[in-house]
Amino acid sequence: MRSSRRRGRNLAALTALALAFAALVPVTASAAPAAAVEAAAVPSVVPQPVSQTNLTGSGFTLTAQTPVNVISSSDPDAAGVGAYLAGLLAPATGYTLPVTTTSQPTAQAIVLNPNGPSSLGAEGYTLNSTSTGVTLTAYGAQGLFRGVQTLRQLLPAAIESTTAKPGPWTVAPVQISDNPRYSYRGVMVDVARRYFPMAQLKRYIDQAATYKINTLHLHLTDDQGWRIAIGAIPSLTTIGASTQSGFTGGTTWYYTAAEYQEIVAYAKSRFMTVVPEIDGPGHTSAALASVANLNCNNNTISPYSGFDVGISLYCLSDAQHISNVSSFLTTVIDTVAAMTPGPYVHLGGDETPAATPTQYAAYVSAATSAATARGKTVMGWHQLGQSTIPANSIMQWWGDSDDRSSIGTSNETEDIQFVRNAVQQNAKFVMSPSDHAYLDMKYDSTTPYGLSWQGYVPLSKAYDWDPTTSTAKLNGTGSLVPADKIAGVEAALWADRAYAGSNQLPTSTSQFPEPYVYAEHMTYPRLPAIAEIGWSPQSTHNYTDFSRRLATHGPRWTAAGINYYAAPDVPWTSGGGTGGGAHNGVHTLATGTQALTVPKHGNNGAQLTTTALTGSNSQKWTFTEQSDGSYTLANVSTGLCVDVNAGSMSAGAAIIQWTCTGTTNQRWNVTAATGGGHTLTSVKSGLVITTASTGNNALVTQQPSSGSALQRWTIG
Repeated sequence: MRSSRRRGRNLAALTALALAFAALVPVTASAAPAAAVEAAAVPSVVPQPVSQTNLTGSGFTLTAQTPVNVISSSDPDAAGVGAYLAGLLAPATGYTLPVTTTSQPTAQAIVLNPNGPSSLGAEGYTLNSTSTGVTLTAYGAQGLFRGVQTLRQLLPAAIESTTAKPGPWTVAPVQISDNPRYSYRGVMVDVARRYFPMAQLKRYIDQAATYKINTLHLHLTDDQGWRIAIGAIPSLTTIGASTQSGFTGGTTWYYTAAEYQEIVAYAKSRFMTVVPEIDGPGHTSAALASVANLNCNNNTISPYSGFDVGISLYCLSDAQHISNVSSFLTTVIDTVAAMTPGPYVHLGGDETPAATPTQYAAYVSAATSAATARGKTVMGWHQLGQSTIPANSIMQWWGDSDDRSSIGTSNETEDIQFVRNAVQQNAKFVMSPSDHAYLDMKYDSTTPYGLSWQGYVPLSKAYDWDPTTSTAKLNGTGSLVPADKIAGVEAALWADRAYAGSNQLPTSTSQFPEPYVYAEHMTYPRLPAIAEIGWSPQSTHNYTDFSRRLATHGPRWTAAGINYYAAPDVPWTSGGGTGGGAHNGVHTLATGTQALTVPKHGNNGAQLTTTALTGSNSQKWTFTEQSDGSYTLANVSTGLCVDVNAGSMSAGAAIIQWTCTGTTNQRWNVTAATGGGHTLTSVKSGLVITTASTGNNALVTQQPSSGSALQRWTIG
């Protein structure tokens, strides 16, 4: 077992510190060249449809009277898609569009027809938009819902705003025929290490659904927490849910049965299937702290709030304890399965360095028996394939290029051997290669959150892979998993390092942003890349074209308040958002010939200066627009953010670099200044960034706006 691979992270030497802290144009198969048509005129759809023909003409403009006609059908969910669409359009337009179920559509309408041919499949659709209206046709409600996600991308970016905007609201003229490459397109959220409140989890569901994600995998249990109430075993939440990575003392860090069912229902309303994961036989400290007889000495352990992995194991060393574990799993899986209408239960199975083959097999036998007895399809990490599994089980592959390079050699990794064994047992696979699809991997050295045990995963790497060669040799040949055994793809958002300054263990809970801030920064723009891999034909995959299309989504995310990472190799466009996102990207800030600079060997808290403009990394700042239209500025060299010392409201307070937290003392309104350049005004204090002089190594502070040239910055 590679005990430091998936959640990375062999931190045993730091465990004591962690515990001490814890108490605290025509487009068919390929896109037209970007130069052929103005980018603003080309509907930039993500994921790329199978067939897209961009038409001439003015498009269809919505008014307050535009009806949404849902054609009568036997599908009871079709009317709900119409109501969803009207609700989606209401905040930005201010319109309450009438939704009617009818056998005859009206003129100048949005028509949703769920009676299309069966050849469209469950999720396929056609969409035709002209000046006379929009018609969306599918074989049922699910296909209509996927088509609605495309329809919203044909409207101006400001349609994603939560407040009324002026419009006009014109749907681009286009003909689209579309259906998915894979039936399983998922995202995993690690709520065990970092508990996501209900509202934030629903927000994430809505965002993922925008890119046609249809599966929500919830990592509900781990060493750091148990997040699902099991009525027969209340200690799992009274004790097991009292910790997170870095936190102790919780009393509400779990989902009650009613809350979990609400999550399932909400996901279903977005045509998203929930996959609950009950991890084992490792990653079980929360259970071992809650249930005594799961331990070999029949005594509970202390709840764990640290950051290590590979530290726990159910007791499976004798018949009595195997029986105890089996009884426990039956109770838990019965309860969870009864609340989850979807077909899957995920049983974990990875990172168990202390388990013997016999012990591991005992867990797999007990867990799979409990799942199949409830009529559920078994899912598990690919390590589950080392033991006997039911036919048609789904293994989730998280291996990497190191594994692939070993295929066919005398030194094949055990993970490759587990895949071979699973294939022989007729397993299917969901592909989540950790060096491409793990959303907790840093983009680059400046990323404040996450880890880099797989190296950095910039957007281009998240896009540059093919599921059919995920278990092939490095030259793409000899795939171990046949193409017809690939169920789909999944992005994985682990959350054990969901704090700023994650290269080291945290020293304060103030380093932890709200879960959604972490989630959105690490997810966007990479989830749309993985969504396109799962939806679009492989023949359409082209990173240059993808990044061009994705660039127009930055203003959409800004309008929606999504705290995304402005990947520097994407030509982000302005307009449509609260601030337009015009400055997103990497820039220098110069006043005259001097540039805003991190002092040599500048540490956390170092006061910024101005020095001669050289364009070095210490003078480069990554601008990232926030939901209120302001920006954070992170230094390319250090990854730390421009901050007001101690959050001061006073004139003369030092402007420093500090661990990025996204708080108001790190947010700056960028405004064009009289006489040229821009001012950078603190959202918190209302004071502007000012250098002391035009001399070298002048100190930078915040001061009242005076119109001085020392407050005007050229964004280069």
